[in-house]
Amino acid sequence: MEFETLIMEVRDSVAHLTINRPDAANALNRQLAIDLHQAAIACDEDAGVRCVLVTATGKMFCAGGDLKSFAAQGDGLPAHVKEVTAYLHAAISRFVWMDAPVIAAVNGPAGGAGLSLVCATDLAVSAASAKFVMAYTRAGLAPDGSSTYFLSKLIGLRRAQELALTNRTLSAEEALEWGLINRVVPDAELAAAAGELAAGLAEGATLALGEAKRLIQQGFTETLESQMERETRGIADMARTEDAHEGIAAFIAKRKPDFKGR
Repeated sequence: MEFETLIMEVRDSVAHLTINRPDAANALNRQLAIDLHQAAIACDEDAGVRCVLVTATGKMFCAGGDLKSFAAQGDGLPAHVKEVTAYLHAAISRFVWMDAPVIAAVNGPAGGAGLSLVCATDLAVSAASAKFVMAYTRAGLAPDGSSTYFLSKLIGLRRAQELALTNRTLSAEEALEWGLINRVVPDAELAAAAGELAAGLAEGATLALGEAKRLIQQGFTETLESQMERETRGIADMARTEDAHEGIAAFIAKRKPDFKGR
């Protein structure tokens, strides 16, 4: 698919989504929100996509909202941000609930909506030079992009409050220590490390990975008994899949499973 602000390529069952507004620090404007939404739907609808890898061109991952485009709205800004967040939030919902695991390869600073996008992915690998900052209240705005849902779950309430209220900037190593990301690698190794992770996940039991993603998200709000019922139904549903039969057979035969994502 062709997009104005995003490059999408599917290779070896991995959808590579590259934010492509380097001259604007890859900041989120209306068109990027629309493109992310359309790309997320395309990934969700394509059974051949078994992992999604999100990164960006240039030296920034995403600086956050495009404040220059916000300033141009004048009195229409509240309506504009409602439209932008409608597309952004719909995109994030698709990424979170789809079967395919979603990985962020954070190639540079992630602020505001960029940090929110990192929080919403399933796994995040960061370049050593990357930095992370909420930045919303610095511009007199409140957080969006699902950050107030995910951030406290990832790093705890006190730390989430600190990032949101003080706009403290975290280095990649600090973000790793706090649990915001999964791994830090040298800048030159980011593409290879994230690509290797994506390739491994793309060979996995895609339906089971998706069910695991959803169960973990739902587990934050369910009671113990209702969540265990969801688990029972989930594992029974997975037991009907081709991959479950292949995985069990491979375990018994002591060989590597050949999952098909079915």
